[in-house]
Amino acid sequence: MENVLRPLIVLGGTVLLTLAIGWVTDRLLCKADQRHHDTPLWGLLRRARIPYQLVLCAAMLRGSYDQAKLLEHHQAGVGRSLTLVLIGSAAWLVIRIAGAIVETTYSRYARAHRDAARVRRVRTQVELIMRVVSAIVIVVAAASMLLTFPAMRAAGASLLASAGIIAAIAGVAAQSTLSNMFAGLQIAFGDMVRIGDTVVVDGEWGTVEEITLTFLTVRTWDERRITMPVSYFTSRPFENWSRGTPQMTGIVYWHLDHSAPIEAMREKLRDILRHCPAWDGRAYGLVVTDTTPNTIQVRALVTAKDADDIWTVRVTVREQMIAWLSAEHPYALPRVNTADAVLPPYRVPSPDRASLRKAYEFPRTGRG
Repeated sequence: MENVLRPLIVLGGTVLLTLAIGWVTDRLLCKADQRHHDTPLWGLLRRARIPYQLVLCAAMLRGSYDQAKLLEHHQAGVGRSLTLVLIGSAAWLVIRIAGAIVETTYSRYARAHRDAARVRRVRTQVELIMRVVSAIVIVVAAASMLLTFPAMRAAGASLLASAGIIAAIAGVAAQSTLSNMFAGLQIAFGDMVRIGDTVVVDGEWGTVEEITLTFLTVRTWDERRITMPVSYFTSRPFENWSRGTPQMTGIVYWHLDHSAPIEAMREKLRDILRHCPAWDGRAYGLVVTDTTPNTIQVRALVTAKDADDIWTVRVTVREQMIAWLSAEHPYALPRVNTADAVLPPYRVPSPDRASLRKAYEFPRTGRG
């Protein structure tokens, strides 16, 4: 009877104690979250309750398993398995806690600062730092798991002896990966491109959606995703429309007839912009920039607060101006000249002396 009750008491007591401690901790975090609405830390820490309970359960089982007298012939293997679970759950818990702290710090910074560019820069840095921390924790946890095996500890000396050769081979083989990782850190702390920036790469216009240590994802206007290595942004030129202030200036061109009413078009442009919510009211203008034998080139200059609004302003001005010209001034639209061509007056070429002498010269005959 004792052989049955002892394992049940040890294992069941450990599980029940783990669930009780986890429930109490979750209730305390929930009350703290309700009490402190200004910080999301306590609510984010509740996401770590599963690895927290795994750590508690694995630690208590690892300490009390000898008292259970269960599977005594496999005690070493069971103990090593519990140690591996403890290391893995502890690494999971550390990543969740670090993520909660980093997210809370970013939320406070975002509320305290109104500059969208600075907030996007901090967000990019925070996400990359979190990825680095997660990678370090995972590597340390994996190394700790391997060191629990005696064979791995014995092989440590030989691995350290050949570390120089392995490092050289790994450096040559992973040259591209390492360059991308360093490029990712350079982007994060060099403020070259940030999450949420509007960029133009390879002729594609889009918004930066994700930045990692190795690749960057751009979401285009038609919902496509372009994924490219981060080293592209450190070795090639690209357009960043969100660099500095997001305000932009847009240009609209028309090719019209020489008789186009330029002054009336300036007044119409002002009326169009006044009824366009996307226009920020900073500036506008309309001038003739070029002329050809058949048309003139008219340029309108408009402004907006960001790239999305400048696109809206440009298409609105272009469409409404063409509609207004078609309805009110159709003569201003470009036309194809179909008039008959006027030829230059015809002139009779004057003969030269040689041709006159030849024309009036009598033909010679054999008579004297």
